Amino acid sequence: MKPIFTKPITGTWFEFRHHNTKEGKYWNDTLHNFTEEQWRAKIREMKEAGLDQIALLATALKDKAYFKTDIFSEKWQLAVDDPIEIVLDEADKIELKVYMSTGFYGNWRDPRKNMTDSEILKKMLRAMNELAALYGHHASFYGWYYPDETWINGYMDEDFIRYVNLSSAEVHRLDKRFKTLIGPYGTKDLHADDRYVFDLERLDIDFIAYQDEVGVEKSTPDQTVGYFESLKLAHDKAGRAKLWANIELFRFEGEVYQSALLPAPFERIQRQLEAVSPYVEKVFCYEYPALMSKPGSIARLGHPDAESLYERYIHYRKNFEK
Repeated sequence: MKPIFTKPITGTWFEFRHHNTKEGKYWNDTLHNFTEEQWRAKIREMKEAGLDQIALLATALKDKAYFKTDIFSEKWQLAVDDPIEIVLDEADKIELKVYMSTGFYGNWRDPRKNMTDSEILKKMLRAMNELAALYGHHASFYGWYYPDETWINGYMDEDFIRYVNLSSAEVHRLDKRFKTLIGPYGTKDLHADDRYVFDLERLDIDFIAYQDEVGVEKSTPDQTVGYFESLKLAHDKAGRAKLWANIELFRFEGEVYQSALLPAPFERIQRQLEAVSPYVEKVFCYEYPALMSKPGSIARLGHPDAESLYERYIHYRKNFEK
């Protein structure tokens, strides 16, 4: 019997180092030492798996940047000098779209300060201009991702709306072709009513990929069906931002938020896909590079279970496409 599955995973976040050291136990050191050939192989691997868009989680982390700038006194010393250039250059060749991150120019653990502190915002806006100047010539540079998120506690926070709209105003000034993306949390807590529609109408953003929050054990696939059904009604009524899903591919090795991320069982991920697919235009995931890995690749990454998850998902997708 053909699987009940209407949309494949076609987007993912990726990073040069996971911001939470405990969670990134099985891939941070490997990522740090990735060669240029390994980065290029990983980008091609994602395209081969059916992804057409990827979003960089951070262009700076812990007061160090991943590109040449004097915004901070230090730059990350990875095995490659300019990982952003390598990713975009390879993405150009295979027509993969990339969202550039606008963070983290403050402490990633304090998103509200990052969204409201004038000095941090100045650094962010300066970084956006420098990144556009350095990499804007790449055809794969498709848009921007805003990584500082606040909890949608019923409705969108006013600080968050101002932060998004400030960021988008700068994006439009830099180049009107750029698209914009956010991936907020609090999906289970929001009220998709007329007041939420009003929030959406005021938000200058192209795509919202809501976290399904299954990996962090706040929701189940049975519950997310209702969440995304309600969100579709709200987004259709607002007529502005496109509704996407961000399904979490992980489970925790131990305590939630305090232990390593591991690939989730494929059976759970299948249910996650089935739950959101009828309601969204696109499915992103968090995150392919650390939680799926093609067997035999020179860019092997993550826990050993990442290879079996890759094989299960690719088999599932091929059966669906027949």
